[in-house]
Amino acid sequence: MTDGLRVEVDGPVATLTLDRPAALNALTVQVKVALCDALESLAVDRSVRAVILTGAGRAFCAGQDLAEREEPDAAPLEVEVRERYNPIIRALRSMGQPVIAAVNGVAAGAGASLAFACDLRIAAEEARFVLAFGRIGLVPDSGATWFLPRLVGPAKAAELALLGDPVDATEALHLGLVSRVVPGDQLMPEARALADRLAEGAPLAQALTKTALDRALTIDLDEALEGEAKLQGIAGASADHAEGLAAFREKRPPRFTGS
Repeated sequence: MTDGLRVEVDGPVATLTLDRPAALNALTVQVKVALCDALESLAVDRSVRAVILTGAGRAFCAGQDLAEREEPDAAPLEVEVRERYNPIIRALRSMGQPVIAAVNGVAAGAGASLAFACDLRIAAEEARFVLAFGRIGLVPDSGATWFLPRLVGPAKAAELALLGDPVDATEALHLGLVSRVVPGDQLMPEARALADRLAEGAPLAQALTKTALDRALTIDLDEALEGEAKLQGIAGASADHAEGLAAFREKRPPRFTGS
């Protein structure tokens, strides 16, 4: 455990918990470095098949710790975004394992961006999302301007980014920001059940699917079709595909290994 971040691996599922509840899990340099290191370490751990990202206490993540920004040795914002935030987002998107954001409370600023960068988002009934950047004269970062239009469409993305109005869990579900909303006491059991289901899948196929989905909205149909064919060639030559076929023939659950 690093101060501000808990890393727990239970079987095939890793849970990363932002753990500064008194500060609403606001992000310091220490937490950002620890989170990025943890994601990069888990990405190469073949025993981990799914990852849950959540927050301790009543918040998911309030974004940047603003008190830290007032320190005399704080890096310029451009440097901080480029060197601390962007690597976290890239790590989330490049790791082969599916990542679930279990949004237990407010996800504000870069905290909302962290949730957007995950593959799946489930929310507690008391969760809410706030793109609060404009309130302090800043621009949405950490991938927010890339993810948000893809999640809710350009018109709604502009409204949320420019006005900064909170989005509660019910509206988030309606907009497609999250895939399900559950009572707060059911959030982590629901996230774990979903992670367990994902962990039973074929790791290589899931990683390739993430790649295809990330590319889909930046290429035309012909490129998407050709990309699918290439990725299918990789998946089709895998031991997991052979195991999937054998399990189907033998009417048993498959035992995927990621090879």
